[in-house]
Amino acid sequence: MKTFALLLAIGSLLIPSVVSAADDYVLGEESQRHEGVPQGKLEAFEWNASKVYPGTERKYWVYVPAQYDASKPACLMVFQDGMSYAKEDGQFRATIVMDNLIHKEAMPVTIGVFVAPGEVPAAAPGGKSRKNRSFEYDRLGDQYARFLHEEILPEVEKKYSITKDPEGRGICGISSGGICAFTVAWERPDSFRKVVSHVGSFTNIQEGHNYHAWIRKTEKKPLRVYLQDGSGDLDNLFGHWPLANQQMAKSLAFAGYDYVYEFGDGGHNGKHGGVRLPAAFRWLWRDYPGVKPSADTLTSGAIVDRTKK
Repeated sequence: MKTFALLLAIGSLLIPSVVSAADDYVLGEESQRHEGVPQGKLEAFEWNASKVYPGTERKYWVYVPAQYDASKPACLMVFQDGMSYAKEDGQFRATIVMDNLIHKEAMPVTIGVFVAPGEVPAAAPGGKSRKNRSFEYDRLGDQYARFLHEEILPEVEKKYSITKDPEGRGICGISSGGICAFTVAWERPDSFRKVVSHVGSFTNIQEGHNYHAWIRKTEKKPLRVYLQDGSGDLDNLFGHWPLANQQMAKSLAFAGYDYVYEFGDGGHNGKHGGVRLPAAFRWLWRDYPGVKPSADTLTSGAIVDRTKK
């Protein structure tokens, strides 16, 4: 019980925050609004009836691009810590990036599902709610994948047509949400094959450091994985984040995966990952049907040093 209580206590501490570093990254043109680029819409929903995580309540948001056609199933991107990615004045601005790239045909018409971590409401008036983030995101196994497949995605699919092709489905997250994204694809490559992890917590919060060995010893899965981290990331009792992400990259390389690892000088936040999000999406979707090739697509199988700007 002490260990579980510790995990609950540190859950909020591992939510992306600014760590001192030389991370003076500036968002580029594809993270800005432009006249003439059709804008998708973002709808807000609540989910308070979870059977996978009983007692939790949460919000989620669905982004529908302007080019969506109900007669043609759209691709899918799921984001953990949803509002961190969806905020138009945030570090990622994912809906703006998606508007721009879909308009340029640099990624397919894609519905975005932005999911917040669950909270358990206070048991009594004046009490505090309990955050379920670390339990959901850092825990290995198929529980969060089942949550998406059995609860959230069926709700989205009541309104929108989404492809069942796993090559057309990606998942993205930051910090504990990053390892969560990888876990979902690792457990369900029949459903998700594209992964974006920003400053991913591949450390010993809930045994996530085991992935380094499992990737090497397990038959290769059909995944495409983008990793990003920085030299100013965390170093604490759970592990060393930059080293853990380097180990992930080396294990993916050893096992012959399609991967990229971009390493900068940022801290445990979304500054560098936000700047590189358009490039990550271009690389992720580079060969999907209907996507136009780009001259600035990242090279697979590379560890890219972004510390020298």
